[in-house]
Amino acid sequence: MDKLRNPLVNVIDLGQKSYKPVWDLQEEKLQSIVDLKRKNRDSNHKQPTPNYLIWVEHPPVITLGKSGLPKHLLINEDQLKEKGVAFFKTNRGGDITFHGPGQLVGYPILDLENFFTDIHKYLRLLEEAIILTLKEYGLSAERSEGETGVWLDVGTPFARKICAMGVKASRWVTMHGFALNVNTDLRYFDYIIPCGIQGKAVTSLKAELKREVPLEEVKEKVLHHFCALFKAKAII
Repeated sequence: MDKLRNPLVNVIDLGQKSYKPVWDLQEEKLQSIVDLKRKNRDSNHKQPTPNYLIWVEHPPVITLGKSGLPKHLLINEDQLKEKGVAFFKTNRGGDITFHGPGQLVGYPILDLENFFTDIHKYLRLLEEAIILTLKEYGLSAERSEGETGVWLDVGTPFARKICAMGVKASRWVTMHGFALNVNTDLRYFDYIIPCGIQGKAVTSLKAELKREVPLEEVKEKVLHHFCALFKAKAII
């Protein structure tokens, strides 16, 4: 089976795209990989399974994870529509979060059997890719125990989240992923209790650096660290 391990990751950059079509695309890619894995079990001619990394920038949307609480949405759905914000209940882990313009969203659809079979390690490596990226901008980001994602000033009254994460895995195939606030309008987070965590702020690269940061520049840095950590090779 080791001979079948495929370290190549096909990078799909969707630019700006609504949430639901991208969710559907993730489901489609995941299912195609799961189907191939099933076929391989009964075949003498096994084929390597593909991996994908989808980049996207969503219009304003709030998503609630399967373990999330509806009360963490602070305004009703009619008010959201008035403000031009979509709302979806999703099958990812995690609670409630916001996606919008100026935010770098990455959806890795990986067959972890191509890399390692450990969801905990998977999440930690995603966090590490963001931490290393932020370090390039002079920011000392870190993990907060028991709170998936990437934070600044952990353990202080000024703790603030800069990258949210929520994933789902089926037969070791992942979907959903991470959302890094680059130039995001942080006022949208006032409509929710981000990730269900009371009393902690949300920030962005723009807010920390006091300047706009090119999304493409950040994307390249994240991809570099992602590939190094997963020992993967990007196919763009």
